[in-house]
Amino acid sequence: MQMTYLLAMVFFFAPALLLWTAHHQAWARKLGIIALCYIAGLLVGNANVLPEAFIPAQQMLVDATVLLALPLLLFTLDVRQWRTVAGKAMLSMGIATTSVVTLATCLFFLFRGGGAESAAHFAAMSVGVYTGGTPNLAAIKSGLDIPHSEYIIFHSLDTLIGAAYLLFMLTMGVALFRRLLGAPAPPVETSAVTAPAIGEPDAQASHYDSDDYSSLLTAGNLPEQIKALALAVLVVAAALVLAEVHAMAKGAARSPAIVIMALTTFGILLSLVPRVRRMHLAYKLGMYLIYVFCFAVASMASLQRLAQVDVIITLFIAGTVLGSVVVHALLCRLARIDSDTFMVTSVAAVCSPPFVPMMARALGNPGTILSGMTAGIIGYALGNYIGISLGLYLQSL
Repeated sequence: MQMTYLLAMVFFFAPALLLWTAHHQAWARKLGIIALCYIAGLLVGNANVLPEAFIPAQQMLVDATVLLALPLLLFTLDVRQWRTVAGKAMLSMGIATTSVVTLATCLFFLFRGGGAESAAHFAAMSVGVYTGGTPNLAAIKSGLDIPHSEYIIFHSLDTLIGAAYLLFMLTMGVALFRRLLGAPAPPVETSAVTAPAIGEPDAQASHYDSDDYSSLLTAGNLPEQIKALALAVLVVAAALVLAEVHAMAKGAARSPAIVIMALTTFGILLSLVPRVRRMHLAYKLGMYLIYVFCFAVASMASLQRLAQVDVIITLFIAGTVLGSVVVHALLCRLARIDSDTFMVTSVAAVCSPPFVPMMARALGNPGTILSGMTAGIIGYALGNYIGISLGLYLQSL
């Protein structure tokens, strides 16, 4: 038992060491913290050093980190700012979501001969990865009770595809899409850009250095973190109770989908409370828990099984993610959405909001930061509903 507790502590603090490495080593910084967590987790899990008795604790870490992270990520959401985001950015995010849902559904019918349930899982995760990245993927995995093996296969391939996508967008994509979609819209006023975008302490400082988690180690910030975590625990408890009541009413087992949708709804509702929205460190705390999730879930995967990935799965993932980018761009051209708006919303959807400032710097257009990041946070909120609903619907066919 003592060994289990010790290993659980090692798993919880492992991402902190990887964050430190990313800050001090150029190669680690290029890989990114998400990739580092998955690689380190895979190495630990396949080194045959973890006792079998630790498996239940691994599963508990995977489940608990997702459940707690989801409301923490949503507490600082400022729904009022959705009205201030340019209509073009909102339309672009809507097009991005519609594109991936359509493509994922079409590919499900094309590939479901190899296993309808797995195809439904991959379709749902494709929606998650093109509406908010890893946080949505983690939530959809829990909501649909997707096996670790399928999740790791999907996310491992998506990490490779996503890295290639981001490199392309930051380099050749700028010239290509400005030629395809036309000149960017005039920059917004500076005051709009410098305003905190999604409730973090300072959008300019905190999101330009998205992997700076030193604020979580400051003693003065501990009370706020305790309050945010305690509120997240209450939200998780309420979601579990609601799911249990629903299960009793239906005479069935508790549905993970109900739990995740309830967490998303409660998180958004609580973000309407000013005191909750001012818990600026909740977002960082939630993202750190996502990193713990990545490390823990990767440690439960087999490298041998990853090496035997079916080419069909690769085609499915590449088709939904890359195909969605193409469809998104073409529809943005028809809707007369400018290139910079398309690119920041696409990056926010595929890679998550912390990557938006990087894209804005590559574009030389800081005025796109607010709209891109807010659109990405909307993706966090809506992607869970859409991805889980799509997965449940496709499974029922």
